[in-house]
Amino acid sequence: MAGGKETPRQKMIGMMYLVLTALLALNVSKTILDAFVAIEENTQKSNITQVDRGNELVSDVSGEIAITKGEENKEKLRKLKDVLSRMKQVDAFSAKLIREIDDLKLEILHESGENTEVYKPNDQKTILWQKGVGCTPIRMNLMAVDAKDEYDIPMYILVGDDIKRPTGKGKKLWEDYNDFRGKLVQLLGTYREGGKSYSITPKAINDFKDHADLRRKVEQMLQTSKINQKGDKDILSTIYMNLTKPERVNQNDMEGVHWIGQTFDHSPLVAALASLSSLQQDVLSARALALSHLKNKVTVGEFSFNSIVGLAYGPAVANSGDDIEVNVMMAAFDSDNQPTVTYNGNSFLGTEGKGLIRVKAGSGSEMTLNGTVSIKNKSGAMKTENWSHTVKIMRPQGTVSLPQLNVLYKGYNNIVEGVASGYDQTVLDGNGVTLIKSGNRHIAKVSGSAKTVTIDVFGVNSVSKKRVKLGSFPFRVMRLPDPDFFFGAVESGGKVPPGETRLFARYKNSPLDATFRILTWELSTNAAPRPERGTGNQISPDAVKLLRQCRPGTIVSFRLEYKGPDEILQKKLVSFVI
Repeated sequence: MAGGKETPRQKMIGMMYLVLTALLALNVSKTILDAFVAIEENTQKSNITQVDRGNELVSDVSGEIAITKGEENKEKLRKLKDVLSRMKQVDAFSAKLIREIDDLKLEILHESGENTEVYKPNDQKTILWQKGVGCTPIRMNLMAVDAKDEYDIPMYILVGDDIKRPTGKGKKLWEDYNDFRGKLVQLLGTYREGGKSYSITPKAINDFKDHADLRRKVEQMLQTSKINQKGDKDILSTIYMNLTKPERVNQNDMEGVHWIGQTFDHSPLVAALASLSSLQQDVLSARALALSHLKNKVTVGEFSFNSIVGLAYGPAVANSGDDIEVNVMMAAFDSDNQPTVTYNGNSFLGTEGKGLIRVKAGSGSEMTLNGTVSIKNKSGAMKTENWSHTVKIMRPQGTVSLPQLNVLYKGYNNIVEGVASGYDQTVLDGNGVTLIKSGNRHIAKVSGSAKTVTIDVFGVNSVSKKRVKLGSFPFRVMRLPDPDFFFGAVESGGKVPPGETRLFARYKNSPLDATFRILTWELSTNAAPRPERGTGNQISPDAVKLLRQCRPGTIVSFRLEYKGPDEILQKKLVSFVI
C-alpha cells in the first residue's frame, strides 16, 4: 500500500486509508463503550430507586413504633421492634456488600489512572458525584472516565491469571455475595412466632442445569427445612433464586469457567463497573423484597396519604410499532377511592387503584409519557402528583419460529421460519443442525447426537453486504413420537371385518407430516396353531384365510417391524378384534 515503488500521491492515499480505517474502528469501539456507560447510568438510577424503596419500608415501621403507645398495644409494639431489629440486620448485611463492591470500583478506577479523590455532584467532567452512604452506592459518571477501554487492570484486580480459578479480589466478592444470600435467607426464615419456632440453614446451590433445575433444588431445600412453609416459602425461594448464579459455565470452547472469570475476562473498564453495579442491583432488590416481607408481618396503621407519589411502570424498551402498556397508580391506594389519571390532555377514573394507558411506540430512540394522578385524602381534598415514564425504542430483533413444535426431531425434515426485521435478507445458521432453504422456509435436520441445538438469525443488507447476528435460539432434540397403527381404516384395538388386507402406520392427530413403512408382519390368533408371516403392509392370502376362519370377537395380534423418516428399525405389537 505504501511500498517503495509507489508514487508520493499513492503513498499519501494509502496512509489516509489506514488512518480512516483506524478511525472507523475507534468509532465502533466508542459506540460500544458508550452503550456500557448508558447501561451503567440506568442501573445506578434503578439502584437509587431500590434504596429509596427499602428506606421507606424501614421508615414506615419506625413511624408506627413512634405512635404505638399504651398498655393495650404492648404486644404490637414488641412485634414492631422485633421487625425493625431484623430490618436493621438486613441493612447491615446489604450495606457491607454494597461498600465492598464500591471499594472494588474505586480501586479499578484508581489503578487505571482516574481521579478518585474529587466529588462534584452533577459535574459532567467529574467521575465521582456522590459518596456512598449505608446501602446507597457511590454515584458515578462513567462518561467522564478516560480509560473506558482499559481491560487489563479490571481483569487483574478481579480475576487474576486463570478464569477457571480466580485468584483476584473477585474470588472474595463471589464468596461474600453467596454469604449474603445465605445470611439473608437464614434471617428471614429463622424466628419464633405464635409459640412456634422456624429455622433454616441454607445450602450453597450454585451448580444447576437451567432455571427449572435451580427451582427444583431450591424448592427441595426449603421443603426439607423447618421454615414457615405457608408464610415464607415463596419469598425465600424468590430471594434465593434471584441471588443465585452458576459457579461454573462454558465459555466458547472452554468448560468449567468460573462465573467471575466469565464476567470479567478481558472486560473493558466501563463494562466491568456496569457488571459490579448489576451485582449491587441484585443486592438492593433482595434487600427491598426482604424488608417488604418483614413489614408485612406487622400491622401498620392506615396510610394517611400525607406522603405520596405518583407511580408509573411499564416496559423499559419497545420496538417501533409495538403496543405499550403503562400502569399508573398511587404508591398506596384505597379500593373505594380510585385515582383520576390524566394523559395527553384527557382524564379518566382508574380501577383497582391504577389507571392503564395504551399507546403505540414511536419511531425515535425513546419516548416519554407523562401526566398527573390524583386521589382524595380522608378529608375529601384532592391530592395531585405528576407521573412520568420513559420507554427506550429498540430496533426490531431477529426471531425464529418452529410452526409445528417447539422441538427439532431427529431424522425428520423440521420446517423452520426465520425473520430478520429491518433487513431485506434473512440468513439462518445452525449449530448441530443442517439447514436447507426451501422457499421462504428452511428444512432443519439434526446432524449430531446433542440433546440441544441452536439456530442463529442473521440480517443481511443486500446492498452493503453487511451481515449482523440478531439472535441465537436453542431447540431441544427429541426422537419422533410413535405413530398410530391401522388395519384398513380401523385403529389398533378396534373391530375389523375378516376380509381386510392392508396394514398402515401414520399419525392420526399430529401436525407432523411423516411417512412410516411396515417392513415385516407376523399374524397370530388363539385359534391358529402357528402364526402367519410376511413382508410389506399387505397380508398374504393365507393370512386372509386365517382371519376368515376366526369367530366374531376373536382377538388377532400383529407383531410389526417398521421404519419412519429417521430410518430407525422399531418393533410394535398391535391387536384387533374380528
